[in-house]
Amino acid sequence: MQIDKDFIETLVITFKLAFLTTSILVIIGIPLGYFLAYTKSKFKPIIETVIAMPLVLPPTVIGFYFLVFFSPDAYIGKFLENIFNIKLVFTFEGLVVASILYSLPFMVHPLQSGFSSIPKSIIEASYTLGKSKLQTLIKVLIPNTKSSIITGIVLSFAHTIGEFGVVLMVGGSIPGETKVASIAIYEEVEALNYKKAHLYSLVLFGISFLILLILFYVNKKIIKADKL
Repeated sequence: MQIDKDFIETLVITFKLAFLTTSILVIIGIPLGYFLAYTKSKFKPIIETVIAMPLVLPPTVIGFYFLVFFSPDAYIGKFLENIFNIKLVFTFEGLVVASILYSLPFMVHPLQSGFSSIPKSIIEASYTLGKSKLQTLIKVLIPNTKSSIITGIVLSFAHTIGEFGVVLMVGGSIPGETKVASIAIYEEVEALNYKKAHLYSLVLFGISFLILLILFYVNKKIIKADKL
């Protein structure tokens, strides 16, 4: 079967979306995971609940409310478009924002768990040596949560690649703009074009398998190195 331009464009958009989403989630996830691991705020259960909501909510619910709040007719959507010239509905930028919201728990939960598992004695020793909270985070905590960070990155990347309901509702299926592989598979099956659907599925299956294999291999190496 000949691989056409649309096939390549769809895969490029899919992996571009996954890469950008994961990169932003790392930046957001580290401070958020750190905060949730050590905060004693009474609002912690509420924040944890909000972050975990995408795990139990149907993707269509998230996509629907995204459209409600960010459509050009909504107050927030109109504000973003008029002030910053940003459109989040049926655009690639909207896919990125929706994917960040939908994949947030897959990044934050491993990081929160990783930070929580670090012995308090190590943190206290850092403070005793005159290190600030920021220095302790960068030089002590993050190096000791490498396994959790890698897990969050891999899970977020793989989860974004497999998104369907959210990206379909937020971005539609605009070729070369918002059409990703998961949507393409659905459309090819509807058109009874099983050969192309199989090709998309094979690529995603292979990439997902490779990502998980790397995750288990790297984490095993890290655990061995930590024991030495």
